[in-house]
Amino acid sequence: MRHVLPPWSGTLAAKAAAFITVMCCALAALLGVLVHVQVTNQTVGQAREQALQRLTQATERYEAGDTLRRGAGVDPPELPGELRDLAVAGDRGTMVAEREGRPTMWAAGPADGERALAVAVDYSQQARTIEGLDRAILWSSGLAIGATLLVGAFAVTRVTRRLHTTALVARRISAGDLDARVNDPRTGPRGDSRTGPRTKAGPQDEVAAVAAALDSMAASLQGKLLAEQRFTADVAHELRTPLTGLHAAAELLPPGRPTELVRDRVAALRTLTEDLLEISRLDTGRERVELDTEQLGPLAERAVRAAGNGTEVRVVRDVSVETDRRRLERVLGNLVANAHKHGRGPVVLTVDGPVVTVRDHGDGFPEYLVAHGPQRFRTEGGTRGHGLGLTIARGQAEVLGARLEFANAPDGGAVATLKLAAE
Repeated sequence: MRHVLPPWSGTLAAKAAAFITVMCCALAALLGVLVHVQVTNQTVGQAREQALQRLTQATERYEAGDTLRRGAGVDPPELPGELRDLAVAGDRGTMVAEREGRPTMWAAGPADGERALAVAVDYSQQARTIEGLDRAILWSSGLAIGATLLVGAFAVTRVTRRLHTTALVARRISAGDLDARVNDPRTGPRGDSRTGPRTKAGPQDEVAAVAAALDSMAASLQGKLLAEQRFTADVAHELRTPLTGLHAAAELLPPGRPTELVRDRVAALRTLTEDLLEISRLDTGRERVELDTEQLGPLAERAVRAAGNGTEVRVVRDVSVETDRRRLERVLGNLVANAHKHGRGPVVLTVDGPVVTVRDHGDGFPEYLVAHGPQRFRTEGGTRGHGLGLTIARGQAEVLGARLEFANAPDGGAVATLKLAAE
């Protein structure tokens, strides 16, 4: 089975803390072992030299027939068996062992009659020194690891905080806030001749490079969108004057089928031009709502009657909403018109509290529209398109503070859901 890790384990801070901890522990263990081995070898070496010197002195006194000093003797009962065997074999050696509950450095050598001459040197002080050294190594390693973790956490937190800020700005940009910028202080000198002197920034690092690239991308994207918006608005404004003249000229044509076709196409062009102007106003964010209290059921019925396309209205639960009547009727009218134009009947508009749904029984919305929302003039397969109606509906819904969602019914058909704030 695959083990599921906790969410915090995937963060850069957690990974950096784990890496720092492992490296500190490994380094502390390596240094501790090296110091322990070095000091222990030195301490044991000094104790061994001292024990061998006393063994030499004891051997001289024993051979001279003098009385052995305290701590020296022939075949003492506490002498370790391995060291006794070594001495009986004719060699000299040393060994640390317990004597009367205290650590002792034994040194032994051969004596006459296959006996061993041994001396015992107290090793307690050296043992305490090594134990104290081990405790000091542990305490100092713990303090060093803790201090390194604190410093490393502080440094990593500064980096992760900047990355988190960059991610938040990226989300704001993807949500439509093209004015959002990271403005990382390490991205380079800031300011211009209009706002004041340029401030000097610190050396640029990788996080600053990412932030600078994001800011540059946002600025480029914003410039292109503003240019597109200006182009749309300029084209719409330029088309209004010739279309007005064309409409007036079409009204002067004699009655007949060709005249009806011309008037129909001129009306379609005028509608498209007005839609482009409305989108340009929505894009610039200059739209202002005129709020009033309205009963949602009667308002929906008026919008359907104005559309004049035989939509069924069902009021499950009526409610009062504070909204801009003209904009809300525009949203509902566009949804109903789109259902009749691109779907199949019956088309049903349902009011259930502050939620209004418009459903048809056609082939449903395209996948791209359900996933990403309406896109201007996009068509599906060269035959299915959604023009500007749904784009305007979503833009007007955002101005009203409502949420417009698109989905497909399980048994077929497109479903547009408008969620308003009840009074």
